This record gives sequence, structure tokens and C-alpha cells, in this order.
Amino acid sequence: MKLHLALARSLRQYGVDTMFGLMGDANMFMAHSFVHDTGGRYVAGVHESTVMFMAVGFAERTGLPGVATVTHGPALTNTVTGLVEGARGRIPLLLIAGDTATTARANVQDIDHRSVVRPTGAGFEQARTPQTAIGDLAIAIRRTMLERRPVVFNVPSEFMWAEVDGEAVELRRPARQAVRPDPDALRAAARAIRAARRPLVLAGRGAVAARDEILRLADRLGAPVGTTLKAKELFRDEPHDVGIIGGLAEPAGRAAAEQADLVVAFGAGLNSYTTRRGSLLTGRPVIAVDVRPEGLPAEVAVPVAGDAAAVAGELLAAVDEFEIPAGRFRENLADELARAGRAPRPRTASGTVDIETALLKLDSVLPAPRTVVSDGGRFMMESLRHIRVHHPAQFVWAGNFGSIGTGMGAAIGAAVGRPDHPVVLVSGDGGFMHGGAAEFATAVREGLDLIVIICNDGGYGAEHVQFVERGLDPAMSLFAWPDLARVAEAMGGDAITVRHLDDLEVAAKAIDRRTRPLVIDLRVDVDHITGMQH
Repeated sequence: MKLHLALARSLRQYGVDTMFGLMGDANMFMAHSFVHDTGGRYVAGVHESTVMFMAVGFAERTGLPGVATVTHGPALTNTVTGLVEGARGRIPLLLIAGDTATTARANVQDIDHRSVVRPTGAGFEQARTPQTAIGDLAIAIRRTMLERRPVVFNVPSEFMWAEVDGEAVELRRPARQAVRPDPDALRAAARAIRAARRPLVLAGRGAVAARDEILRLADRLGAPVGTTLKAKELFRDEPHDVGIIGGLAEPAGRAAAEQADLVVAFGAGLNSYTTRRGSLLTGRPVIAVDVRPEGLPAEVAVPVAGDAAAVAGELLAAVDEFEIPAGRFRENLADELARAGRAPRPRTASGTVDIETALLKLDSVLPAPRTVVSDGGRFMMESLRHIRVHHPAQFVWAGNFGSIGTGMGAAIGAAVGRPDHPVVLVSGDGGFMHGGAAEFATAVREGLDLIVIICNDGGYGAEHVQFVERGLDPAMSLFAWPDLARVAEAMGGDAITVRHLDDLEVAAKAIDRRTRPLVIDLRVDVDHITGMQH
């Protein structure tokens, strides 16, 4: 059979039933075979960058590798942001890139694909010949799963029409293995716990499966529990949960981080946002448990290589063996927080609503269960706290590279991956215009259950606040966007504009009665949104 058919069949045999892409000369026949010869689903995007984020959203929501395909040259260079996102987020992605023909030196789109990919942190696997291409594909998929990062599988265009035998190569999927901690590292961690009086237990996305073991350890230590952004809601409804730690912390999280004399972190990367520019790592020892501790900050006093659940269990046994008494940190902290109230909200400009009040109302009327996807921007300081999920797996974060305009692609991928859950995308107006508006048409075309909340302050809010804080004219950060509700309707969706709190009741009815993708254009005051923090 032709290689384009053999590749499509191999993908289906490896369990790939969905592919995101944008077609061109070098990949169109493989995509056609995937749909018409194997019954796979192909979701066509408007731009290669958002196609990559569709694969990100699919992978994050399903736990399976996300698969995307693009053609050569500028198509591949357009995927760079998504490749970096996947590499930094440890997201398994397979990007099948068609390349220019090996003899086509004069092709205007010719570029060294490997050199484009290398700086992103993604892997690269070349189809060496048409006859080895199926085996090369198997290696690429296996690498995505083992290395937990994107891998680009590069196929020259003339290979697609070569005759091959078409036999799939066995993947030999690796079984999950629980890494046990080194006894010396475990003893060092136990000594640090014994010396502490106010320990804080922190869980990241890498520790979601170890929730029960971590809670047992925290209970034994008398320690409050908190999470990173990616593990938000892991300890939801637990009485001693202080929420997100770091730049997005509520008063409970800030107080716990400031008063703790020890941090015990599981599966958390401890980046500058979680540590508030490193302040969490200074003035107190930090025990950090991770299967890849070589990526942790140098300030971590006690790195422990191991599986989160296994290490939590062994630390609990060590605490009992050393007869370390439980502390009272979380009880004292709870008393302090019970006396604290929510700060009064500012009066906003005419024709706008208070962002916190509006988001809390929307959180109460949005469907549950739901998937929540966040774009990037200044609005996140409010939305990430107030639009909630019931489990971290229902939250998709597409901001590992700090870009805006990534959320719509991720939301489409999440909706395709888990069609049983409505998807709520929270975006700024800048992010929606940057990468979301065009792909909203894709969501309509695919018939996805998508609700888009646009926190519309009329410009780029993160830049606006910096201009204002420095006494500069912020006009360059403001834009006269088109009416976003009318744009959404023109693309075949539904839309509501919220300018007054009473409009939220109309929005609630629109959410309840929705039959197609819905945009809620939330007009907010550019001068009354919490600024970005580290």
C-alpha cells in the first residue's frame, strides 16, 4: 500500500482516533486516508499554532498523547509556540510534519525542520526511508509517552506515495513504575520534618494520583495543604485546604506560605509563580518530591526522587517511627482566617461590572461537571480563583510558555477529547482576538459544547497596569475592538454582552438554553482588575 495509507492505519492501530491539523501538499493524503480509509476523526484548524494547542487540550483532558499534523516550512515554524508549551508542560504530543521533497532545493518553503524544532525542547524523529517509516513512527509515539514531551515525526513529501508493506510495528508501551525513594534522602526528609513546628504540605499536578496518601501525611503532621495552579481543587472541601500557593493565593494561601517553617512539596515544579519569585524557598527548608528532581530549583534543601504516593507513605512511616508529634499549625491558621473577611469591591466605570462579582455569579450557574480552560492575561488573577472545577483533571492550563491566545485551541481539543463535559474557556479580549476569534468558527463547525467568557477590558491589561504604575500614558495598550458578541454571532454562535449585573441573569438563561457555542462578553473596568504577580 501507499505510505500515506500505511501511516494512517498504523495510527489507528496504536489507538489514535483523533487528529488535529491543517493540510498542505506534504500531509494532506495521510490526513485523507486517516478519515476515509480508517474512520478516524480529523479536526481542521484555521492556524497551525492553534492546531498545536488543540492537541495540548486533548492530551491534558484525556491523558492520551495529542496528535497533530501540518505541512512543511512556514506551517512548521507556526507550531513553535505549541512545541515549547508541550515541552515545558511535560505534555505528550505527536506532531506529524510533512517535509519538502529531499530533492527540492528550490522549494520556497524549504527549511531545515530539525533546526527549527531543536530549540523548543521537543524531540525530533526522522522518517529515514519509506520502508522504515512505520517503524520510525512507532519510535516517535513511544518517545512522546516515555519522555512526556512533544516529538516531531518528519516525513518528506515524496515518501507518501511510495509502496510499502504496511505492517504496523509493535509499540511496546512501557508499564508505569513507582520510583521508590533513596533511604538517605528519606532520612534527610524525616529529620527536616522533626525540626519543624509549622509544616505546609504542597501538591502539584504530578501528585494528583497521590491525593489520599498526601492527606494522610498532612493529617499526621497537623499541616495545612495547598496546591499549585495546575493541581487546583485537588483538596477541595477539605477543612484545612488553603488553596493555591503563590502569586494566585487567596489570604489563606498567603498566610500559610509566610508562616510555614517547612514546605513539603509533591509533584510540583516550584516555578517563580508558585514560589513568589523564590520567596517560598528562602528562610525555610523545602522537601521536594519528584520523579525528575534534576529539574527542581537549586534552593531546594532536600530533593527526593520518587513517586509521590510511595514517598508520602514512607514519610508517614518514618514520622511514626521517630514519634514526631503532630503540630497545631493548621488549627491556629484556621482561627486567624475565620476572623478575616473578603475585602470590599471597588465601584467600576459605567457600562462595566466588577470582575470578581461577575465571575462568582457565573461560577454558580455554569454547568457541572465541566472542563475549565484558561487563556493567558491579566484577568487570570481573578478568573483562576473564582471559576472552579471539581478535580484538577478538569482544569486545562495552556500558559506554560506565558503566551496569550492559546486558550481557544486548548478548549477545542478538550471538548473533542471529553465531549461528555461542557468546556468553559475564560479569556481576555486580547487573547480572544489574538488566537481565539478565528477558531471560534472551528468550534461552531465541530458542534462543540463550548462557553467562552471574555473578560473584556478593552485592551491589553497587563501592559495597561504597567504604564499606569509608571505614570505613563496607557493609550497604546487600549483598543477599539469590534463588538465581540456580534463577531461570535456572525460565525454561527450565540452571544451575550454583560454591561450591568442584571445582565448576568440573562447570561445564566443563555447558558442553560445553549444549543451551540456561546460567547459571554463580560465588560470589565480596566482600572479595577488585580495586577499580575509572581
